[in-house]
Amino acid sequence: MKAFILAAGAGTRLRPLTFECPKPMIPLLNKPVMEHTINNLKKHNIESVVMNLHTLPEMITDYFGDGKKFGMDINYSMEETLLGTAGGLKKCKKFFDSTFVVMSGDGLSNIDLTAAVAFHKKKKALATMVLKRIETKFPYGITLTDRFNRIVNFIEKPSWGSFFSDTVNTGIYIFEPEIFKYISDGFYDFGKDLWPKLLRLKKPIYAYLMNEYWTDIGNIEEYKQGMKDALFGKISVKINGKKLKNAETVADTDCKIDKTVKFIGKSVIGKNCKIGKNVVIDNGTVIGDNVKIQDDVIIKDSIIWSNTVIGKKAKLCSSIIGTTVPSKLSVYNGLLFNIK
Repeated sequence: MKAFILAAGAGTRLRPLTFECPKPMIPLLNKPVMEHTINNLKKHNIESVVMNLHTLPEMITDYFGDGKKFGMDINYSMEETLLGTAGGLKKCKKFFDSTFVVMSGDGLSNIDLTAAVAFHKKKKALATMVLKRIETKFPYGITLTDRFNRIVNFIEKPSWGSFFSDTVNTGIYIFEPEIFKYISDGFYDFGKDLWPKLLRLKKPIYAYLMNEYWTDIGNIEEYKQGMKDALFGKISVKINGKKLKNAETVADTDCKIDKTVKFIGKSVIGKNCKIGKNVVIDNGTVIGDNVKIQDDVIIKDSIIWSNTVIGKKAKLCSSIIGTTVPSKLSVYNGLLFNIK
């Protein structure tokens, strides 16, 4: 089987994180969030994918290349002008000749794709939308189905006052190649254009309710929550490194950590990091690669991006850091990035 990964979006709701980093490359436990998607696809024997690109495409192509180091065949579709979610897929029509999967490059999930595809084929569906039941009313597209799981209504990102379902559209789809007959050339959107058309034409479209983990890394709070969920095991993802002695911290290779460093709770440290004297790394902290943390620093429940320097006696709590932190600076529940 093959898959299409949506990777062209600008990620405006994640700014300032996405000013210099495309949304699918946002780090989650020191891997781009899209790498976790790739790993899950491979787990379910999907080893050939195409990604549509637009925003900072070279960062994606430089990292993933042809996919061989990930055990995948990765292809790219450049969009000089954004074509929309379905329009971007239509451009890649020749790539798909049998049942295929669509995933979001910025989604985090361990969905059982084998089970989802089996459901799709059993129903003899043209299109299957993967749904997730949520407790909180987020502004995602919501879907209503009949007792046979056939979709009978769909509302793309309704207003807060119009919720009448607790199942939301995850942006994970399974299609037959026939789907391209219903996607117009040019800009075309799954939620606003394609699904309403299929419903109107009474095509065999079904909903698969997943039980596994899913979240959309769509804004700052969702990003922080997704990081915590991965760190504390709500979703199982591969973490590079080994657990330090007498600590719940996992550190990657070539780290120099002073013996006076105090670890509290769970944290992750990337490769080639240097941590100075009397530093406290408190629960829920994720530190990227090539980070230098100077003496007497306190970090709690924070995300430190790669290649940053944390100055002496700095205090960071519940923050995301992507640039050098001056000595003695305190950042609480904040964002610190240097935008060029």
